[in-house]
Amino acid sequence: MAESTPRLIVLDGHAMNPGDLNWAPLQALVQCEIHPRTAAEKVVGVCATATAVLTNKVVLDASTLNALPALRYIGVTATGVNVIDLAAASARGITVTNVPAYSTQSVAQATFAHILNLTQRTARHAVSVREGHWAQCPDFSYSLTPQIELAGKTIGLLGLGNIGLAVANIAAAFGMRVLASTPSKVGTTVDGIPVIPLADLLPQSDIISLHCPLAANNHQLINANVLAQLKAGAFLINTSRGPLLDEAAVADALISGQLGGAGLDVLSAEPPPQDCPLYRAPNCFISPHNAWATRESRQRLIDVAVANFATFLSGTPQNVVSMPVQPRS
Repeated sequence: MAESTPRLIVLDGHAMNPGDLNWAPLQALVQCEIHPRTAAEKVVGVCATATAVLTNKVVLDASTLNALPALRYIGVTATGVNVIDLAAASARGITVTNVPAYSTQSVAQATFAHILNLTQRTARHAVSVREGHWAQCPDFSYSLTPQIELAGKTIGLLGLGNIGLAVANIAAAFGMRVLASTPSKVGTTVDGIPVIPLADLLPQSDIISLHCPLAANNHQLINANVLAQLKAGAFLINTSRGPLLDEAAVADALISGQLGGAGLDVLSAEPPPQDCPLYRAPNCFISPHNAWATRESRQRLIDVAVANFATFLSGTPQNVVSMPVQPRS
């Protein structure tokens, strides 16, 4: 970078670090201004003299980038980079980096938190006991919901990247049969997992779990037609991207019983509107997009984000997703 005193703005640092982690390694690198959140209409003003920004969910589109002539670097503090207009960034001489694979184990763990909630409803039973129902029960044991054993059940994974493979390993430890569907690998075996067409996977799966990135060709991948092909009463898990689901169709499938339950960590709009159709659906358990947010995962995220920026400053950037068409002086 040509600037003698680069200036970095963190646009939305609260989700990554609500106060339990340390920004000092980043602050040691550069003059740094950390905002917990930044409203869209304030981005240009906040970043007017910034040479670098870190963003997680704050959108930096072409018009915003065109209004920030000093900007040389964008560090996305996530794996997905859909919040950045990469073509505009490249044309303006801005390097963009991301943070891959920082949350693999945390998201895999959260996937099974949803699966175990659907199969055993431990929290519901704990509330029942606290309310005195066990004390009043004539038997030593009771169940408010079916208790379902995972051993021998089939889990169908849509996507077989880092997180999908981590989920597969946990499923195997539970004694589950694992199948996968990912278009580029159909007909192959990955780490012993058969990769088959989606139409073959759906009727065989007791649980469907999504672990694929959002792309133009898979928006609302899980729709009424797909849901109708599932084994009746199957469970749906989505810790990937909200727009992969047709949420109205999922709600209808839960109401009809075609779906036995859903565990969702992501929705198509976040925060969701009050009229989200999933609110009216039975056996639908929604967590607030925090599968990634263990302390350990967030620490890895900060560590890699700092390293990304440090390598950019040194002239050898890592985890680059977009490079300038022409280096800026």
